[in-house]
Order: sequence, then C-alpha cells, then structure tokens
Amino acid sequence: MPLNRRTFLGTSAAAGAGVAIAGGSAAPAAAHGHGHGHDHGRPPKRYSFTVMGTTDLHGNVFNWDYFTDKEFDDKAHNDVGLAKISTLVDQVRREKGRRNTLMIDAGDTIQGTQLSYYYAKIDPITAKRGPVHPMAQAMNAIGYDAAALGNHEFNYGIPVLRKFEEQCDFPLLGANALDAKTLRPAFAPYVIKRLRTPHGRDVKVAILGLTNPGIAIWDKANVGGKMVFPGLEEQAAKFVPRLRSMGADVVIVSAHSGNSGTSSYGDQIPYVENAAGLVAEQVPGIDAILVGHAHLEIPEYFVENKQTGKKVVLSEPLKWGQRLTLFDFDLVWEKGRWVVEKAGSQVLNSNTVAEDPKITRMLADEHKKVVAYVNQVIGTSTAAMTTAEAAWKDEPIIDLINVVQAETVKAALAGGAYAALPVISQASCFSRTAQIPAGDVTIKDAAGLYPFENTLEARLLTGAQLKDYLEFSARYYVQTAAGAPVDTAKLTNADNTPDYNYDAVSGLTYEIDIAKPNGSRIVNLAFEGKPIDPAAQFVLAVNNYRASGGGNFPHVAGAKQLWANSEEIRNTIIAWVQAKGSVDGSQFASVDWRLTREGTPVF
Repeated sequence: MPLNRRTFLGTSAAAGAGVAIAGGSAAPAAAHGHGHGHDHGRPPKRYSFTVMGTTDLHGNVFNWDYFTDKEFDDKAHNDVGLAKISTLVDQVRREKGRRNTLMIDAGDTIQGTQLSYYYAKIDPITAKRGPVHPMAQAMNAIGYDAAALGNHEFNYGIPVLRKFEEQCDFPLLGANALDAKTLRPAFAPYVIKRLRTPHGRDVKVAILGLTNPGIAIWDKANVGGKMVFPGLEEQAAKFVPRLRSMGADVVIVSAHSGNSGTSSYGDQIPYVENAAGLVAEQVPGIDAILVGHAHLEIPEYFVENKQTGKKVVLSEPLKWGQRLTLFDFDLVWEKGRWVVEKAGSQVLNSNTVAEDPKITRMLADEHKKVVAYVNQVIGTSTAAMTTAEAAWKDEPIIDLINVVQAETVKAALAGGAYAALPVISQASCFSRTAQIPAGDVTIKDAAGLYPFENTLEARLLTGAQLKDYLEFSARYYVQTAAGAPVDTAKLTNADNTPDYNYDAVSGLTYEIDIAKPNGSRIVNLAFEGKPIDPAAQFVLAVNNYRASGGGNFPHVAGAKQLWANSEEIRNTIIAWVQAKGSVDGSQFASVDWRLTREGTPVF
C-alpha cells in the first residue's frame, strides 16, 4: 500500500522497515513487515554519504573584487571564491571521511570575473603552450568529481571550452548538449562513482549533468549549426532509467537550470529555462538535484514526483562560491540492494572560514597578473565624469554607456534588413559612486561603470511602445508640485524602485514632468526634433536583464529580438575606450532628457 514517504519514515523506520524502489523502477514507497526486509531480526546494514555542491562560480577563486581592486564585500558580508570553498570542503571531508563524500558543480564556471576573462582573451588557455585555467587548477586541487556545463561556458567559443574540459581532472557533463549533426551528446552525459561501504557491496552513485537550452539563443554565434540543446525533462527521461538499469543505487542530477519553471526568453525556443523542479516532478528515479543558474539560495526544497509520490530534494548554493550545498544520504540494505531511506540538504556559508592557503599560494601569480591587468591604462579622458547626479540629470558618463551600446548594435545590424532603422539605447545609473577620472583611465575605471555581467541585445519597438516604456521608467521620481522645494535626497526611488530600474534613454529627446502623476509625465517626446510617430519603428539597444523582463518594463520582453551577443557590456566599453584611445565627452554627451515642472526645468 503506497504511503506518504515522510509519515512512513517517521512511523515505521523504528520498526526496521525501509523504503524499497523495486529494481530501481518507479514503484511507490512501500512498507515491509518484520521478516521481509531483513533476515532474522539482525539490525539492517546502513551507509551514509555526503555530496557537496557549488554552482555559478563565475571565475571566482579569491575573495577579491577585481573591479574595485579590493577584498570582496557586500551588505550581508558574504565572501566569494573557491579558496574559501576549499576550506569548507576539507572540513566536511574530515568530519565524514573523504571516501564518504563526492564533490560536484552545476555550471557557469569560466566567465564572470576579470580573472576568467584574462585566461580566455588576454592570455588564452587555447594558445600554444598556453596556461592552465585557474578554475581548472583550483577545482582539480579541491578534487571535484563532476561539473555540469553552464550557459556561460559557451561565451568564449567552443575551442576555449574544449581546452578547459581537457585541463579538468573531472568530466564536464551535458546530457542535453548535442552535436547538431549526429544528435548525440557532445559531452559526457553522466558519470558513475563507486563508494566503498563497510558491508561488502559498493554504492553506485550516478551523476547526470544537464545544461540550459537558452544557450541556443544567448550563444547563437558560438553554437549555431554546431550544437543543439533540447529540454532538460526530455533528456532526463531518456537517461535516468538507463542509469537505474546500469545498477545506479542513487541518481543525482546536476542541472544548470533554476527551479521556478519560467523562461526569460519568451517563446523563442520551446524549452523551459528554469526546469529543475519540473525534472524532479516529471522524471521518476531521481534522488536529488543540485540546482544552478538562477543565482538564488535554496538550502533545501522538496518536490514530489507526480508518478511515484517520492520526494526529491533540491538545493541551490548561492553564486560565486558564497555557499556550499551538502546533500546527506542515508541508505539501507534492502532485498539485496542499497536503497535511499532519507535524503536532505543544507548550505554552509563561506564567510565562516579563511581561504585555503593551498589554493591562494598555487594561484598567487595568476592573481597578481590580473590585478596588474585591471590597473592598466587603456586611454585618457579629457574631463572627470561621475554618476553622483546621474539619477536626476542626463550626465555624460551615462551617455558613454549609451553611445557604446548604440554603436555596437548599429555595427551588428549593418547590411541587414534593419540597418536603416534608428538605434536608441537605454542605460541605468548602477552605482552613484562610479567615476571616470580626468587623465588616465584604467580597465577598472571603465568596468566599474558597469558592475553587472549584463550582455547586449537589440529589440524592435514602436514610437508608442517607447512612450509607454519611458512613462514606466519615470515612476522612479516622487511627484513634486510645481512650487514645492526639490530635495534630491527625497526625489528618487519612489515606491522603492532601485536605481538600476530607472532607464535613461538616448537617441530621443523628452522631458519628465515630475509635477504630473505617473503615466502622464513624458512631454515633448521627439525624434530628430519632430514629435515621435507612434507607428514608427526603432531599434532599442538594451541589456539582457531588461530584455528578459527584469524590472518588468512594458513591451520589451515580448518585442522581436533582432540581435544578441554574449560579450559582457563592460568588456565592450573597455574595448571601445581602448580603440578610441581618448574619452571626450564633448563628442558624445548631449542632454536628451531633463526633469521639468509645467515646462520649467527643475535643474
């Protein structure tokens, strides 16, 4: 008789009963009376082991922020990097016994910091007698058993990824990364690890790796015609029964896919981006899923499989090595095989430990090189520019982001069907302390202007849609009557809107009348000096966060995508400054928007 697994374990485990999954198939958990499960009242054989997991490391080895050139810190005083993770891993192994642990990752490993950028682009691992990637060195030293592929693994092209794969002492897994011609997996789909038990028979643990179908869009330039990425559920359904029939006692999925069941890329491809929960729900025979991609912290979350009623444990450790997930499995010997009796998870915070000197010493030279690189001068600036007032004035430093984005999109669309359309651009004031000094400009200065890993897209919008977009953005200002005094400390962030959800748009001219209510603040909206035509088409150069619905701006997420690439906008800004040699605000800065009240400028 099928029973709810939790109540069953609570009531019957003491009576020596276990949970049987006959032959690894998806039979519901069933109770056995005395004498069935175990012979002659002997205590059942038991074995416990732990699987540790990281995800979304994004090139973080040291607890260091290469953009500010100092130790990483945030409001919650989190720490980052594999050097910290290494210390936690050593502690867990000491406690559990190294042979009773495995170590896995759920992807997005080789992109995100200037350290990882350096070894992909500046001193590339693909060069003849090139270096070994710092992430490979650190993960090998820690002793990873497997890592799933993340979407950002493909950012620097397949040759860099293949070289990284070759440098790792563990497999990179991707059961749904298929060769476009043969439709066979282009990477190892799974790995099976054996754990020694004191009871004679090993425990066979299968780790199945799944990556994100969004790669087909986000990295089209690198994977188009070479690889295809079917849905996670479909590939899991193919491989999990195969792993069970090969004798896997425990099946763990490492999935570079969030848990929410949503997609940020609309209907452009028929697969779900954040499918980890759906995999647990739809595919029988999985014990645990290490979740990645969403940059959320999920210590422990249970999903019930629809077919079997069995609970699957999911955990997502926080990004960049801020957390380490521990999955603990308790197994019992039932009818000649190992069966999972209990599985749970938790996360450890890497800010509770020191960096492992073994890792920091090993990579000290690489770290030094990258610190020298970010402090390298890439050009000069004719004047100092700052974001100090950019939240309420059209400042040249924000125009710099917009001009780089607009020029990049124009160049990308040149010669194509949309080349004749006007390109406008959105940018936010991400930090009120960013500055470009007069004189020498370093990589760090340029990158500090854009602290997020956003990439660039081009979307097609009409004049009417742009007006809606600007009205939505203008809700950021607190309504202030025409005669009332204006205090900049109280003017912005209405309804707790963060600075990064206020967009300044360049390429159009407009006024924001802050005396008017939300929805009717945009006045004198014009393009090239004439009132905007609601039906006219425009190309919006927009970051992928905004384009995928971040901030919930109208129209943009559903708008036709004309182009996208996977280069971080901050690296595009760095390259632009390097190519120009000089940043001269007088050549690109213009006042396209201003705050007014009844036609009178506020500033």
